[in-house]
Amino acid sequence: MTTTALETMAQLHTLAQGEIGTWNLRDWILRNLLPLLLLAVALLLLWLGGGKGDNAGVMRRVGGIIVALAIIGLAVTGSGVDIGTFIASLFSTSG
Repeated sequence: MTTTALETMAQLHTLAQGEIGTWNLRDWILRNLLPLLLLAVALLLLWLGGGKGDNAGVMRRVGGIIVALAIIGLAVTGSGVDIGTFIASLFSTSG
């Protein structure tokens, strides 16, 4: 069964009516990839720094990871605007 050009155009028009977005990809990354990356980082920290007795080096890495997780959290939740508004309100004198 072959389709004509008119039928193909009608199918493309129907497909184009939907909204195109990246929500499914974002949800997949948040539910699957991010926990796996966090687990891998935790295991690497324990393996690389734990056996050598370099506690200061491990804590330096953990501090960097906490900052990175905070940035990811701000990006995912979209609360960066609220935090920026709060910080700006600390320095402004509007009454």
